[in-house]
Amino acid sequence: MTKIITIITLFICSLLSAQTQFEQGMTKAFGLWKEGKNTEASQLFERIAAAEKNSYLPNYYIALINTTAVFTEKDKTKIDLLLTKAQDALDAEMIKDQSNSELYVMQALIYTGYVVADPMTNGMKYSGKVMEAYAKAKALDPNNPRAVFGEADYQLGGAKWTGVDTKPLCAQVDKSIELFNNFKPATPFSPKWGLERALEIQKTCK
Repeated sequence: MTKIITIITLFICSLLSAQTQFEQGMTKAFGLWKEGKNTEASQLFERIAAAEKNSYLPNYYIALINTTAVFTEKDKTKIDLLLTKAQDALDAEMIKDQSNSELYVMQALIYTGYVVADPMTNGMKYSGKVMEAYAKAKALDPNNPRAVFGEADYQLGGAKWTGVDTKPLCAQVDKSIELFNNFKPATPFSPKWGLERALEIQKTCK
């Protein structure tokens, strides 16, 4: 009996230790990202992803870091490398789970990265894919604020070329802000970004 209790205790301790290592690693990676050390943060998330197969979050953040870096990068070769790394990380999670709304928001962002990098070449190629990814994200979770806002934001960005009526899109931005304010992340590390950007776009709508 004592042997069984010892085994159970060791098992629980190993679980707690693994959880602590995951949490410590994630916290450190977020710290590096906040300091603007994108490469170091991405590399640490890669190591966490290799060790933690049951959480989509490390690969999600690899994709997010590399995609958001594209929006301020001018070198097209670097942009291609960043988006390829982002897509590879996302694909690793999409293979495991096609029912996660956040993964489809991330896919839409990667496609948006291609459009922003070269609108003339990639606008027609990827715009439909962006909208399709947001539609899937919203279908899986209609209350995901990043899905609602992202879809409206993308359309607002192209409104000056497409001539679409921006009033309904601005209403969606307003709706997303309500969703952001009521949103409760599933874990301390779950995606919760987007509100600041939504508030900025809301001002331009006014």
